[in-house]
Amino acid sequence: MRFFNTEGPNRPDLHYCLPPLVRWDLDEVLRLIDQEKYFLLHAPRQTGKTTCLLALMEHLNREGRYGAVYANLEGAQTAREDVGRGLRTICGAIGAAARLRLGEESLFEWTEAAWQEQGADGVLTGLLTHWSLASPQPIVLLLDEVDALIGDTLVALLRQLRAGYAQRPRAFPQTVVLCGVRDLRDYRIHASSERAVITGGSAFNIKAKSLRLGDFSAEETRTLLLEHTQETGQVFTPEALDHVWEQTQGQPWLVNVLAYRACFELPAGRDRRQPITRALIDQAKEAMIVERVTHLDQLAHKLQEPRVRHVIEPMLAGTMLGDVPDDDIQYLLDLGLLRQQSGGLSVANPIYREVLPRMLAFTPQASLPRISPTWLNADGVLNPEALLTAFLAFWRQHGEPLLGSAPYHEIAPHLVLMAFLHRVINGGGTLEREYAIGSGRMDLCLRYGAVTLGMELKVWRDGKPDPLAQGLTQLDAYLAGLGLGGGWLVIFDRRTGQPPIEERTRSEAATSPAERRILVVRA
Repeated sequence: MRFFNTEGPNRPDLHYCLPPLVRWDLDEVLRLIDQEKYFLLHAPRQTGKTTCLLALMEHLNREGRYGAVYANLEGAQTAREDVGRGLRTICGAIGAAARLRLGEESLFEWTEAAWQEQGADGVLTGLLTHWSLASPQPIVLLLDEVDALIGDTLVALLRQLRAGYAQRPRAFPQTVVLCGVRDLRDYRIHASSERAVITGGSAFNIKAKSLRLGDFSAEETRTLLLEHTQETGQVFTPEALDHVWEQTQGQPWLVNVLAYRACFELPAGRDRRQPITRALIDQAKEAMIVERVTHLDQLAHKLQEPRVRHVIEPMLAGTMLGDVPDDDIQYLLDLGLLRQQSGGLSVANPIYREVLPRMLAFTPQASLPRISPTWLNADGVLNPEALLTAFLAFWRQHGEPLLGSAPYHEIAPHLVLMAFLHRVINGGGTLEREYAIGSGRMDLCLRYGAVTLGMELKVWRDGKPDPLAQGLTQLDAYLAGLGLGGGWLVIFDRRTGQPPIEERTRSEAATSPAERRILVVRA
């Protein structure tokens, strides 16, 4: 029985999958190859790049006009800037792939000959020249994980490919495709042999084009999910199908992991007589986030990088980006964390939008003291008034020391509040977040049983007026979307020279412009 794939390239005999070659413009790819072009394929991790390259290799070899070989260069990453060791690993990977895919045994012998003739500075050029001259067909070389290489090893790869470029196709590969997460133009190569940073474009100025592998469309997402129905008879409800698309926006790994967990891990989903519902998709999503699966853990690790923080921190705070380098923004687009739309930059999908602040709130949440759930009535129903009392007491006692545990200083109060609210829901509810560049706020929606509580978080900074009036107006719009007649406006006073937190933390009642009942929390 086939299943949804969540790791490694797709195999049609094992995995539900879309035909790989329909995910990009195959006619354009073949035209570039026929024109002897060298080009790039890039996309975020776990979007199907390797699957597409393997399918292209098989397509070309089946046609018989070219000898196509796929090689993964990731093994050379550990060579760091040891160029000799790195190039030997690269040549070995290409030789092993040629033996596996084409039955060509001579590349190891040619590597040794090239090493003797040209050393580390020309071994790859020499190997590819020997191979191309001996091959009955022009060579198409597909090199994966190129951006895993570091410093001088990456520079050596790019420059040795460039050195042989003019000899193609008789004495060098007709086409080389470089594949990685980032577009080559965005490579900033820090090589010990050079004082200045080397850009990928200058080291490899023979690149004809950069192709980006996109996410699934709504229709492709639906088609993939329905392969499970065709194979097993188990249906997805229309709401579940729509919800997978809405939550993932077609990010291939997210689509597959939600469906796999819902259909193959959750006990209710393993019963093929029962439909896959929206509730099961939500259970799968929550379990995936709580477990910090590898894909999400990699995102969490990226959040610690300064160039990621420069963009994500103001986005979460609702402030403007300021003087952020274009390269930092492009880096996040290449990682798949953000997407550029007509309305500007936004987090790529609702799952990432939820994961980013949750990952950042992990340390504050782990630092929380034991808190008795005084916000629950005897029947287990959430009591908003008791919750407010509990939060005010918590903030007065623990707010100041916990602010130091938050990794992003500008949104430390937001992260500590979210850590507290996650302790409140404790698997029995949900906490939804909305934020955007320049919005000046973060909105939270806490759902626990039949209770829904809408909140808006704002920060009062030095030199700015009290955000109360603006916050009441903004909160009106948010509560209207939730269909609520009241909510909380939480204002964190971050101005210098203020009294201690335990003295200035209080709550007061207010009325919004639309006559909603608002509890204003000043913390």
